[in-house]
Amino acid sequence: MCTVVLLRRPGHTWPVILGANRDEMANRPWKPPAHHWPDRPDVVAGLDELAGGTWMGLNDTGVAVCILNRHGSLGPVPGKRSRGELVLEALDHANATDAAEALADLDPLAYRPFNLVIADNREAWWLTLRASVPGAWVDKQKIPEGLSMFTAFDRNDPADQRIAHYKPLFETIPVPDPDHGDWEGWMGLLGSTDGGTEARAMSFQMPNGFGTSSSSLLALPSPEQIFKKDGKRPVWLFARGAPESAPFEPVDIDSTVLNPAV
Repeated sequence: MCTVVLLRRPGHTWPVILGANRDEMANRPWKPPAHHWPDRPDVVAGLDELAGGTWMGLNDTGVAVCILNRHGSLGPVPGKRSRGELVLEALDHANATDAAEALADLDPLAYRPFNLVIADNREAWWLTLRASVPGAWVDKQKIPEGLSMFTAFDRNDPADQRIAHYKPLFETIPVPDPDHGDWEGWMGLLGSTDGGTEARAMSFQMPNGFGTSSSSLLALPSPEQIFKKDGKRPVWLFARGAPESAPFEPVDIDSTVLNPAV
C-alpha cells in the first residue's frame, strides 16, 4: 500500500509540498527517477522495468503525478493495462487540470482500481477508479487546500490505520523548508516504522518481500517565483530504498528553466 502526503498552500512561495512512499514487491525491478523515455524528453520519473510505466513523475511544466493501487488490487492481471501508464499520460499535459480532465474519460474496464494524484502550482486533482466492472467510472475530485493523505483507500479516510495515525502528525510537525534544505520532519515521518505492521507503519518490510522500496519529497515553486530572473525550480529528493535508512538525494530534473503551469 503506497502513501502520498500532499500539502497545498496557494499563495505561498512553495504552494505544493509532496511526500510519497512506494510499497512494492522487492523482486519487481525498477530504476530511480530520470529521463527514461526518449519520446518524452520533458518527463523525469521512476521506471517500472516490468511494465514500462512509473509510480511518480514530473514534467517540465511543473505537473507532478503519483499513482496508487486501491485496496486488494496489487499487481498486474491478464487483460488489464498497466496503471503506471496513466502517470505518463497525465504528464503529457501542460497543467494539472487538463491532465485530470483527459484521464477522467479513460475506459474504466482497461485498468485495475487506482488512486491518481495530479498537482501543479495552481491546482490539484484526485482521480479514483474503485472497480473495473461494467458501470464503473473514474471519479474526479479537486483536492482542497491543506494537507491530504492518500493510500489504498479514499482521501483522508479515517478508516485507514495509516491515515488515522499519521495525518495528525504531518499536520503538527514543521513544514519542510526547501529554501534552507530543511526536510527533517517529513523525512522522519516517511521513514517511521511506528506500529510494526504494514497497515499502520509508513515504512515497513514483510517476510514475503513486500514493503517500502523507495521514497520521495517534492516541492513546487509558485508561478511568480518561476517567472523571476533567478527564480526557483522544483526540488525533488529521492531515497533509493526504505526511507528510514536510505539517504534522500537530489533528482536531476534537467538544466532548463521550467515553465509555469498554465
